[in-house]
Amino acid sequence: MTDRHLQRLLDAAVPFALPLRRTFRDVDVREGMLIEGPAGWGEFAPFADYSPVAASRWLASAIEAAFEGWPEAVRAAVEVNAIIPAVPIEQAESLVREAVARGCRTIKIKVGGSPDLDIARVAMVREVLDETFGSGAGRIRLDANAQWQLDEAIAMLERCASYGLEYAEQPCASLDDLAVVRRETGVPIAVDEGIRTSDDPSSLRLADVADIAIIKPATLGGVRSSLDLITALGLPVVVSGAMDSSVGLGTALALAGALPELPLASGLGTGALLADDLVVTPVVPFAGQIPVGRIEPDAQALSRARARVVDDTQWRSRLTAAWQAGATDRMRDALGIG
Repeated sequence: MTDRHLQRLLDAAVPFALPLRRTFRDVDVREGMLIEGPAGWGEFAPFADYSPVAASRWLASAIEAAFEGWPEAVRAAVEVNAIIPAVPIEQAESLVREAVARGCRTIKIKVGGSPDLDIARVAMVREVLDETFGSGAGRIRLDANAQWQLDEAIAMLERCASYGLEYAEQPCASLDDLAVVRRETGVPIAVDEGIRTSDDPSSLRLADVADIAIIKPATLGGVRSSLDLITALGLPVVVSGAMDSSVGLGTALALAGALPELPLASGLGTGALLADDLVVTPVVPFAGQIPVGRIEPDAQALSRARARVVDDTQWRSRLTAAWQAGATDRMRDALGIG
């Protein structure tokens, strides 16, 4: 028998499917569910490789967004980076020029394929940034998504260092390897997968491993849980989305808006990857920033995205498994069922 709390979520959930402009990390269509509650809409969209326990944190974030609401914002807008997928150099240059035209001064480049092509894209991004903002004024971030082996990471970062790197995000999977890369190359290191895939992120000790923590609140239980985690980690942070729809991006914007200090550009530029969205106008940077605020779906856009879902059984099953694996008293209380 389905318990009343779970049934409340299933009744409030609407599956969606959004095509991407181009394949990104082997994904052509971004899928998930929106959940409507008294505070607004939350997004439950764990990636395919997320276990039910990991997905339960995403569900907690969606419940917070829909049923609890978020802490008060202390800023009206946040600076964001643009993201450049691992595409051929001509496409990459077009995307970079589009991004700088929107005022983005920080560019994150996905790397981990052909070393020579990766280097060529880094060199091109530096050239465009210097041409647009002045020599050395723009910032470059690399993201290898933990694909490099230790020796490969050291070699690649030594080759890229001359282009001026703000940091390299998760060049290796192992935290021990990250510490070695940081020590050997002198390039600042950011941790992403090492945090969001940890069984207990708050127990991590990263002072000798990394310079920056990538915080994706949808994957970490929501805004309040992320604020607690940031305190526990004690590192500067970059708030990032997780290939969200524009509605789901509201959670990351709420965290970025609530932080007392936010010196680094947030990773919230993935709206540019979507060919369709759940809103009339996708949330993308203007003058290098995105306003902080709740984002509501457009009824026609949501209906269009719902119609692309041939069978919602998979997502109803994933939500059920996530609830059964990790429902907490706080999540039950938020749903307002005695």
